Amino acid sequence: MAEIIDFFHTNDMHSHFETWPRIRRYLKQQQDGFRAKGDTVYTVDIGDAMDRMHPLTEATNGQINTQLLNQIGYDAVTIGNNEGIGNSKRQLEQLYQKANFPVVLANLKDKKTQQQPKWAQPYLIKVTNEGTRVAFVGMTAPYISTYRPNGWDPELIQNAMPKILAALAGKYDVLVLLSHLGITMDKRIAAKYPEFDVIMGGHTHHLLPTGLLIGKTMVAAAGRFGDHVGHVQLTLNKEHQVQQSVASVVTTTELPSEVDDEVEISGYLTAGHEQLASHVITQLPHALTSKPIGHSTLMDVSLAAVARAAKTEVALLNTGVFLGDFAAGPVTADDLHTVLPHAMHLLRVTLRGTDVWRLIMEIEKNRQFLQHYQLHGLGFRGKVFGDMVYKGITVNSLSRTVYWLGKPLDPEATYTLAGMDTYLYFQFFPTISIVGDSEVLFPGVLRNAVASYLKNGKEEEK
Repeated sequence: MAEIIDFFHTNDMHSHFETWPRIRRYLKQQQDGFRAKGDTVYTVDIGDAMDRMHPLTEATNGQINTQLLNQIGYDAVTIGNNEGIGNSKRQLEQLYQKANFPVVLANLKDKKTQQQPKWAQPYLIKVTNEGTRVAFVGMTAPYISTYRPNGWDPELIQNAMPKILAALAGKYDVLVLLSHLGITMDKRIAAKYPEFDVIMGGHTHHLLPTGLLIGKTMVAAAGRFGDHVGHVQLTLNKEHQVQQSVASVVTTTELPSEVDDEVEISGYLTAGHEQLASHVITQLPHALTSKPIGHSTLMDVSLAAVARAAKTEVALLNTGVFLGDFAAGPVTADDLHTVLPHAMHLLRVTLRGTDVWRLIMEIEKNRQFLQHYQLHGLGFRGKVFGDMVYKGITVNSLSRTVYWLGKPLDPEATYTLAGMDTYLYFQFFPTISIVGDSEVLFPGVLRNAVASYLKNGKEEEK
């Protein structure tokens, strides 16, 4: 009789708790149902389960996400960049302390010790009732420029993969990759490493309703935000060899809801807002407001905060980061999170004068387009990029002269400015990534820099 193994997978839920009650019921029902039929069932998550855009994730540093994952009985999870980069090193080291599931991750080491993180293992081997050895490997997108400043050393896939396959040689019958690498990399891995029977992916939020069979490797993915849950079913012969792979997804909104779902979902929001609101950062003597175009009181304070945190005199910031204003009076962590929910870290970049000029010309060339450009990802949690505003830079558009702190640029001199790490990866400002000497600053994100600036009384001194 053939052996059947079922894999249920989630990915890139990004703290979208509005889908969680349905996902939880569905997964537990499927686990019970398929096990009752005699199947072996494994449940996995592919990373970015958390996102600090949700107030309760922010308030608990992701501990609520671990608590919710504990409700399912996951057999293995890997991390995404929201876990790996959205947390400080210490926060990530604490994230899974109360987890009832293993974290599988083969391409990240502690930068200082060059050892495997204590909270993760490079692979996991489980054995079915029929004696089939199933090996799980986890890998995450190796953002070198952001992981290293945060105390981690990510390994490129082409370096990590041969080592993990060598370590697993002869130890498995079925090989599974939990890949927070994106669809392009998943396809490459399937083509280059046919040893993998299944690749369950995420990161690029791709949805593969019936999977993608590359050679004998089934590539599967369940989109984003918990909108879908994936299922891969393997049929094996008596020699523990895969004979058939079938992938499918269910749409979460088509799953039945229950009367208590909305109470649970709203409860997460309420708890997050209440916990953040209990932390008062400062008292403002007057409101700080934003505008879609140009300077504003909130923009000028934020530019000053970025410059101070990065230890520069010049800074850039786009107006789209502001999702609200600060009223006069107490400013709480909840106010700060509501206005600045982004996972954008500060960036300090050094350029020659000629390259500063080219960067500013790139910004000016794209200015009107970017004012309405809908930006998704890259740590940004707003709607449109908005208008780029400068501190310490002025531009004569007629002569195309750029002034740095009131003086024309010296083409051969070096200059250091601050902005957001989003700009490093943004396709409209290629000068930063091509010739800039860039440093992403950790820990903390934009709202932390603004909070520190406000808390230390700089606004009141104006």
